[in-house]
Amino acid sequence: MLSILRPAVVLLVLFTLLTGVAYPLAVTGLAAVVAPHQAAGSLIVRDGTVVGSALIGQSFTSNRYFHGRPSATTAADPADPSKTIDAPYNAAASAGSNLAPSAKALQEAVAARAAALGVRPAPADLVTASASGLDPHVSPEGALVQVARVAAARGLPEATVRDLVERHVEGRAFGLLGEPRVDVLALNLALDALKP
Repeated sequence: MLSILRPAVVLLVLFTLLTGVAYPLAVTGLAAVVAPHQAAGSLIVRDGTVVGSALIGQSFTSNRYFHGRPSATTAADPADPSKTIDAPYNAAASAGSNLAPSAKALQEAVAARAAALGVRPAPADLVTASASGLDPHVSPEGALVQVARVAAARGLPEATVRDLVERHVEGRAFGLLGEPRVDVLALNLALDALKP
């Protein structure tokens, strides 16, 4: 019995060390050398302070800022840990709403978001949450429909704000993968740099 058990235990320990310790350390070390910014979380620093990540959206609610895609992430309710509350862009709870297109709650949420935008038709990415709930981008159309609101709240000419949006449009990866997009945090930081 011991002659059968010993090789099994040795292999378990060996592969645990190999795949659970050595491999992750090697990949982490390689990533830190090859792509240090990405390996560190693609953090965005302004005036020496980390203000966010290029990979995770943030909840902007003021009319002075461009708003990102709705987030369906939640967190434990501080008053009752057995329940959850809305916690937009909670990276610890990445998830979509899991509501079917026919769900009344989803239809009501989409209708309310569309009405709040005040444009018809409303860009889909501004009225529906992404599958992860963490998407940091909106479509160029999603950013452009917000230009009038942001310009009015900041007392800026719409043309200035529209130009800022157009300068922040990121193209398709390698010229053919994905869709053009606008990083909302980068756009809002550039907006703050205008100082009005």
